[in-house]
Amino acid sequence: MLSLDDRLRAALAEDLGRGDVTTRSTVPAATPARAEFLLKQPGVLSGLDVAARVYALLDPAVTVTWTARDGDRRERGVIGVVSGPARSVLGGERVALNLLQRLSGVATLTRAYADALAGSRTRLLDTRKTTPLWRDLEKDAVRHGGGVNHRVGLDDGILIKDNHIVAAGGITPAVRAAREGAYLLKVLCEVPDLAGLEEAIHAGADRVMLDNFSDEQLAEAVARRDRLAPHVTLETSGNVTLDRLPRIAASGVDFVSAGALTHSAAALDISLNFLPTPVFPALQESLS
Repeated sequence: MLSLDDRLRAALAEDLGRGDVTTRSTVPAATPARAEFLLKQPGVLSGLDVAARVYALLDPAVTVTWTARDGDRRERGVIGVVSGPARSVLGGERVALNLLQRLSGVATLTRAYADALAGSRTRLLDTRKTTPLWRDLEKDAVRHGGGVNHRVGLDDGILIKDNHIVAAGGITPAVRAAREGAYLLKVLCEVPDLAGLEEAIHAGADRVMLDNFSDEQLAEAVARRDRLAPHVTLETSGNVTLDRLPRIAASGVDFVSAGALTHSAAALDISLNFLPTPVFPALQESLS
């Protein structure tokens, strides 16, 4: 796994290439700058430390000061200030903003989903439907928005899905093989219907994922679980929309997982606006 710094350096290299020709052509090297990060719509913030790290890696002479923290819900206004050499502030602007906007968008959408479940026993989970190489940051953003992380990768949990079931020859052989092959790990199994739920319970699954169940099917699944194996937890996925979440929670399922938190979140509208600088010695000298 590449470190965060390695990924940020690669992102900067992708954007800067051989150098910011526009800035080098228009802004004298000694020009100082001060700019504000401006939140232009209500949302939940995430990625503040990441954006600051972009600048730290680009130029240690740049400083970033935030007036908010990850997880804060803000309406609009200034959330931070960056100052330092103008060329560096401009050079890191796009990478810092892209990450800040993207991660805050994930946190904001997660918060809306979590609010829709407020007061219920149902917990909101993310998925692995994340941007390649940025999964850890997007899962951080889910937590900042009030969600709970599902497995991070294929190596930290057993989740038997439809294709595993086909390849293994059915729900029962798949669950039993998983229990024997990785007996220290909990076994999660996805099922398409109520018959599959009962089969997974009898085979020894610790959690059953109810895929694309209707509201009525969810309620029946909870009733059957309570009767057959109260210790088994239930998770629903598929067709999870914001307006449907209160009905999902009313069914009594333990978890709801939503890929939309990371694959469909809209970037939060945040800009970086330069403030007037009273003295530009290098510029004044070049014009005199």
